[in-house]
Amino acid sequence: MHAKDILIDGYSRIQEEVHAAVEGLDPDDLTARPSPDANSIAWLVWHLTRVQDDHVADAFELEQVWLSQDWHKRFALGLPRHDTGYGHSPAKVAKVRVDSGDLLTGYYDAVHEQTLACLRSLAAKDLERIVDERWDPPVTLGVRLVSVLSDDLQHVGQAAYVRGLRQSAAS
Repeated sequence: MHAKDILIDGYSRIQEEVHAAVEGLDPDDLTARPSPDANSIAWLVWHLTRVQDDHVADAFELEQVWLSQDWHKRFALGLPRHDTGYGHSPAKVAKVRVDSGDLLTGYYDAVHEQTLACLRSLAAKDLERIVDERWDPPVTLGVRLVSVLSDDLQHVGQAAYVRGLRQSAAS
């Protein structure tokens, strides 16, 4: 198995978990927060998708799906166009509201499609390419892709946890 195949499998698991975390939830469930300082399912899924979109597009010198496919207009969050959610205050987390989970999964699926196209194009040597020199040591494409994979899996796990909290409270 090639490294790109492992990455494709990993990113496909994110997609499965995003759909599982969002499926069947209404807008109240998606925006509910376990506490005023906690993140909602909507925010977590939006954020993990924004991070993947931003980082993968940057690493492959592509335009973000958020902008190229007008997802920023569909979400209409009142946040800066390039905002990924990093460092959001509770007030900014509250701005991420959606009418349905379809908006979240639609955006995720569009980003996933672009990510998979990028991953399928990889040769082993591509993973050694430096994509960010602001760090010591500089970040390679391989490290960046694994970092995004890790971050996204953590956030989708958090979304699943919030879903479970919400469902157990309703029982």
